[in-house]
Amino acid sequence: MKKFINTSESLLDDSLHGFGQAHGDIIDIHPHPHFVQRVAPTKPGKVALISGGGSGHEPLHTGFVGFGMLDAACPGQIFTSPTPDQMVAAAQESENGGGVLFIVKNYAGDVMNFEIAAEMLDCPCETVLINDDVSLPRTHSAGRRGVAGTTIVEKIVGAAAEQGADLTACKALGERVNRATASMGVALTSCTVPALGKPTFDMAPDEMEMGVGIHGERGRERMKLSSAADIVEDLATAIQAELQPPANQPVLLHVNGLGATPLIELYLIYNLAWQFWQKRGVRIDRCLVGNYTTSLDMAGCSLTLTLLDEELIRLWDAPVHTAALRWGC
Repeated sequence: MKKFINTSESLLDDSLHGFGQAHGDIIDIHPHPHFVQRVAPTKPGKVALISGGGSGHEPLHTGFVGFGMLDAACPGQIFTSPTPDQMVAAAQESENGGGVLFIVKNYAGDVMNFEIAAEMLDCPCETVLINDDVSLPRTHSAGRRGVAGTTIVEKIVGAAAEQGADLTACKALGERVNRATASMGVALTSCTVPALGKPTFDMAPDEMEMGVGIHGERGRERMKLSSAADIVEDLATAIQAELQPPANQPVLLHVNGLGATPLIELYLIYNLAWQFWQKRGVRIDRCLVGNYTTSLDMAGCSLTLTLLDEELIRLWDAPVHTAALRWGC
């Protein structure tokens, strides 16, 4: 294993320290317990948006703290849920009279610890659970996983909160965007967790994992490597079957890299996905291409489609200023 680390135990601390130095105009790093908080003051009564999860998915979630998105994010160790005390501390520092909305990916540790934190808070608190991964059936025992659609929810709800939407409205909006969003990913390699010092699973050079999550786990199916066109056809067909967008439906298409896929390939994937939905009369009105919800050094990508309306387009276009996403500011 070749990694730019000192020790696997110090990796999160060292990285957060550098993140804080690089983006001190946007965020503050709180070390004990760890959480990242926006420095820009918020209006009294603004809903505080807080998310988090295991590290290794950067820029999710810490890179989305700032104006127009999250008020705070709680990073756990690599692929490990943050603790309730991190979430409580972040909520107490960020709450400004409008209550707290937790945005939580559907993984057992995250769900459990955010539930504990919510019970410990003495302010109004709600949760939006993200489960956009259509590679798993709705009947799966743990439910569907939250993956790259989380970025879409955080951006749109963040804009609404910035514009003064109350806690009930922000929760309803987050749940509406989650229902309108579907994602599916594919991996060409596994990833290497520093504490393990080896890949999370073995794969032959002519194989790929269809339907992967974002924690280095196996996909739903091991397949022979095929062309990019065939891969996109498989991913997009699953998303199309889930959302069933009618002709002339405006959508947001997000092509997300899993950490080690270069942009030249991601834009190729975007072009193929654009062609897929163009043939079906679906209007791709907005797009996002790049590494936003990663899995360390995994080579692969995911497609995310979100059904839009005029309100969601307006909120997506609203100004945002974070380390990883910014426009209109």
